Amino acid sequence: MEYRTLGASGTVVSTYALGTMTFGSETDEAGSHAQLDRYVEAGGNFVDTADVYSAGLSEQIVGRWLAKKRADVVLATKGRFPTGDGPNDVGTSRRHLRQALDASLERLGVDHIDLYQLHAWDPVTPLEETLSFLEDAVRAGKISYGGLSNFTGWQLQKACDLIAYRGWSRLVTLQPQYNLLVREIEWEIVPAAQENGLGLLPWSPLGGGWLTGKYSFDEEPSGSTRLGENPDRGVESWYRRSRNQRVRDVVEAVREIAEARGISMAQVALAWLVDRPAMTSVILGARTLGQLDDNLAAADLHLTEEETAKLDEASDPGAADYPYGGPGVAQRDRPITGGRG
Repeated sequence: MEYRTLGASGTVVSTYALGTMTFGSETDEAGSHAQLDRYVEAGGNFVDTADVYSAGLSEQIVGRWLAKKRADVVLATKGRFPTGDGPNDVGTSRRHLRQALDASLERLGVDHIDLYQLHAWDPVTPLEETLSFLEDAVRAGKISYGGLSNFTGWQLQKACDLIAYRGWSRLVTLQPQYNLLVREIEWEIVPAAQENGLGLLPWSPLGGGWLTGKYSFDEEPSGSTRLGENPDRGVESWYRRSRNQRVRDVVEAVREIAEARGISMAQVALAWLVDRPAMTSVILGARTLGQLDDNLAAADLHLTEEETAKLDEASDPGAADYPYGGPGVAQRDRPITGGRG
C-alpha cells in the first residue's frame, strides 16, 4: 500500500480508503468486520462512513470494530442528510450538525473524528454558519479537519474564500463522484480543488460496477447485483448506459488492458484513477471480501503512459468549446507585443 497526505494537511493516509456504505445493508456485521480486518492487514489506514449509511448502522458496526483498532485508522464520516422526520433534522445548520456530529461520535464510540465532511451543499443554511460550526468543532477537539462532498466548483471556491477571509482552519478534502465514466469534474471542480489544496477522495471509482465488466450491454442484469435488483438505478442505469457508445468504448478499453496484463478490469480502472491530479485516496466499496481482495490487488499498480492515454481517449467526455476552450476563449497563445503606457 502507498500513502499520501490528506490534502494539504500533515496527516498521512493510504491511497485506497475503505468505504462502508454497504455495511449493515448489503454486508452483515461479520462480513463488514472481515473487510475491515483484511483492509488493515493490506496496509490500509483510512475508513470512510456517514451518519446516513444504513440509517446509522454502518457507523455502529464500524464503532464496534474500532473499539479494538482505533489507533490503526484515520476515521472519516459525514453529516447533512435527514437523520429524522423533523424540519431541523436535515441540512448543515449549526443546530443539525451539532446533533449529527454528537450522534456520530456516540455510534462510533470515539471522542473525536479525524475528517468530518459536509455530505452535500445546503441551499438553505448560510455558508458562514456551516463553516463556523466546523471551526468550532476543530477548536473543541471533536474533529481534526473539515472536508466537503458533492460540492460544485463555485460552491467549493466560495467555502474556501470565506474560510481564508475569516482565518479559520482550512478544508482538506473533497469527496466527489469520479471514475472513467464520470470525468466532468475535471472541467472546474478538480482545478478548484488543486487551487485550494484540497485532496480528492472519489466515490464510485468503478462506475457502479460497469468498469468491472460484470454487466452485459445486450442482456438486462439480474441476480444479486445492484443493477440486478434495480436495472434503472440512478446514474448507473443499465437502460441508459447500455445504449451509450462512450460507455461501451471505455469498458472495451479497460477490458483490453486487463487482458493484456492478466489482471482484473476493476484493478485497471482503479489504477487509472489513483494517479489522477489532486488525488489523495480512492474510496473502495465492496459487498464481499472477494470483491475487496480484488480491489486491494491494485494497491501498488500503476499504468504505463500508453495505457493511460488509451483510457483517457476512450473516456474523454468531450467538453464543449465554450467556456472551456475554443474560438474566442483560448487566448493564452496570443502574442503580447507590448504593454499599456
